[in-house]
Amino acid sequence: MNKPDILVIEDDNAVANLIAATLETQDYRYKRASTGAGGVMEALSMKPDVVLLDLGLPDMDGVDVIRKIRSWSNMPIIVVSARSEDFDKVSALDAGADDYLTKPFSVDELLARLRVALRRVRYDGSKLGDESSVYENGELKIDYAAGCVFLRGEEIHLTPIEYKLLCLLARNTGKVLTHNYILKEVWGSPSASDVPSLRVFMATLRKKLERDSAHPEFIQTHIGIGYRMLRRSCRRGDSQENLE
Repeated sequence: MNKPDILVIEDDNAVANLIAATLETQDYRYKRASTGAGGVMEALSMKPDVVLLDLGLPDMDGVDVIRKIRSWSNMPIIVVSARSEDFDKVSALDAGADDYLTKPFSVDELLARLRVALRRVRYDGSKLGDESSVYENGELKIDYAAGCVFLRGEEIHLTPIEYKLLCLLARNTGKVLTHNYILKEVWGSPSASDVPSLRVFMATLRKKLERDSAHPEFIQTHIGIGYRMLRRSCRRGDSQENLE
């Protein structure tokens, strides 16, 4: 099996070397770029499976790099940045990043985030040309054609808003969706004043899905940022890394 291709866009040589050494331990293939423009060109020519992107680049902001890549590709982008403010995370995620890892980071966490992104690549690839009318994620099943949701073999009844929220999360499994993105897609308006309503609907949805809200099986909360649908294995009790 071919190893994944990773593009590292990072101008700090020490950090880039650490990431490169980490990728080498897994036999991942990778290329490096130290500028935003160079990174965009590498992304165009290399078409990597995952991009690891720093925001503080010498020639342009990393958020602009995300926007440029998103204008032609849906490849997973994981931001690896020293910027830890919610504003920076939301800006990157709203621009189209899939995940956000704050420096300093552990090698194990970086690899875990990569595995999550690569699972999404494999899942999306298996669905190319086959837009299924049924979504299955562990013990959760959505029949889009019938508008029905089943959990552990039993139908669960959702309100129209709850159903729209669940479908949006399901169609973006593994990706962090910001409050603004969800509000725009479900309500048509990304107003900050609507965030409390979103939290209420999400709480009622999770109550219907989760056995234990403290240990979510499906919907993960990223405090101050948004929500993510976790990728579940078909085997009971087996799930992807539960990342905060």
